[in-house]
Amino acid sequence: MTTDPSALLARVGPRLAELRRERDLTLAALSRSTGISTSTLSRLESGQRKATLELLLPIARAHGVGLDDLVGAEPTVPDPRVRGLEPIKMGRAAAYPLTRGPVQPRPYRLVYPPGLECGELRTHEGYEWVYVISGRLTLLLGDKEVVLGSGEAAEFDCHVPHGFATGDQPVEALSLFGKQGERIHLRASGRRS
Repeated sequence: MTTDPSALLARVGPRLAELRRERDLTLAALSRSTGISTSTLSRLESGQRKATLELLLPIARAHGVGLDDLVGAEPTVPDPRVRGLEPIKMGRAAAYPLTRGPVQPRPYRLVYPPGLECGELRTHEGYEWVYVISGRLTLLLGDKEVVLGSGEAAEFDCHVPHGFATGDQPVEALSLFGKQGERIHLRASGRRS
């Protein structure tokens, strides 16, 4: 796809007409929703009027699309790698966020030191998921003790009292926390380092 501005602008008119037809709108209906006159909209679609931001913004809003969709520009893909997020201390353990966004549940890489004792079992709303990358993680779930080795996963209802412990080796795991689990395990137990 070209990034030449004149070529992009030349495609705006046909793209505007295409979007309007896809939505089965008349020029009059689009005029009412944008506040732009039908003659101006017609001239934009035919290429007789140059597209400006003042005209494109209300049209994009009316169609529910971004400006890139109106001009047919090739979308830019940001670097997807998650970098520079500080770990959250959980006592002696650390949780590394794996997303910048407000997604739910939120993924974390957890690093547990050797000899970690569980302490008080906790309960909260939601479900939790954990996958052990390396080491052996003991999951205390109610009155049960489950040892998870590398490559094993567990999912459990967080209404059941739960906690984690390690043996003589460190443990690295992935976990998904919902809002309640994140609040209880991460925010209540430590602070950002």
